Amino acid sequence: MNTMDHVIFSEIAEQVSDFDPITLAEMDSVKLMDRTDLKFMIPVSRLSYILSLVQSHYRVLEMESKRIFTYETLYYDTRELTLYHQHQAGRLNRYKIRHRNYVDTKGSYFEIKLKNNKGRTIKTRIKREMGGCGGLDEHSGSFLRGTTNLNPDRLKPTLWVHYGRITLVSIYTTERITIDLDLTFSSDGRSREFGYVAIVEVKHEKENSASFFLEMMRRQRFREGGISKYCFGMISIFSGVKHNRFKSKVKFLHKLQSQNALHVPVRHTQFI
Repeated sequence: MNTMDHVIFSEIAEQVSDFDPITLAEMDSVKLMDRTDLKFMIPVSRLSYILSLVQSHYRVLEMESKRIFTYETLYYDTRELTLYHQHQAGRLNRYKIRHRNYVDTKGSYFEIKLKNNKGRTIKTRIKREMGGCGGLDEHSGSFLRGTTNLNPDRLKPTLWVHYGRITLVSIYTTERITIDLDLTFSSDGRSREFGYVAIVEVKHEKENSASFFLEMMRRQRFREGGISKYCFGMISIFSGVKHNRFKSKVKFLHKLQSQNALHVPVRHTQFI
């Protein structure tokens, strides 16, 4: 991380420290395992300012004096990358299969995410041991068989994603916002880091729910239409993988990358 990145992340940490906290137990009412969600990709250089705009409407998750948490996620796919290609094609009733480590709290889960044909995201999970370096164990495989039509024997570890996460919870509505930053993708000895972009996901129980955060993002001219971390990582690591549906996102990322390399402050970036 270069000097500029250190300054930006210090500013973000300082801004996050000004929020009122919420505990994990208090957040139980907004788990939103069945939800609608919207994604944004934003330059990390704008994040501190965005946080300052929404501070009075949200609380931030805090555990043991920490407010930015380290996550490790291992995604599974077939050798043919069937699950990735279903996402790339925009198919509904599609899955993400992953093992997630919550590094700071030593928690770990095997998770199944379904995007159904009504546009809702439904997540189910079981607690597992920390790790997830190899193929699916018997317990995870049995859970997968009982929850989906996927064959666990066809799935293999495909992509690691490491990142820091800030979680905001609305004071006034059933809304949760996750902000993932300092992303690193790795697979088979290859690795890519993206310190200059944050992936923001706004999660609601009901579609078209009121959201101060969404209102603010629209005022700042950020358009909805981000990309999942899995698809982002696959494009970054596997250079030949088909990504027609994500071309505008890739163009936006290249723009941010060039601005970051030149140390150009991003003031009015609009998602293209």
